[in-house]
Amino acid sequence: MKYYVVYDSKCNLCTTFAKLLKQFDREAMFDYIPMQDESALAKFGITPTGCEAGMILINAEQPNKRWQGSDAAEEIARLLPLGEPFIAAYRAIPGMKWLGDRSYEQIRDNRYQWFGERKESEPI
Repeated sequence: MKYYVVYDSKCNLCTTFAKLLKQFDREAMFDYIPMQDESALAKFGITPTGCEAGMILINAEQPNKRWQGSDAAEEIARLLPLGEPFIAAYRAIPGMKWLGDRSYEQIRDNRYQWFGERKESEPI
């Protein structure tokens, strides 16, 4: 099964994450779309405003099935080898999902200040 990872290619953290995932995945499961590629996003009915809540994971076979923000990060981790038991344990610990969601929001909202912003969008 294939998935599209929509990431912020102007964000150092986001681009580094996408590069590491691409290297780990060996392009077997994930393809990558920069949030700045408005024409590619339009094919999925996603606008730049729709990207404000963070990265998006789209099921290529069922494009209406998608995750965003911390839910996308969790689903990516769950799909990786040995990821499902890790995510199940994470979700089973009381308060961890809430903490993960709030942490993701803080990182998302401060990513350029904390990790730097690229002058130009950099595809991976």
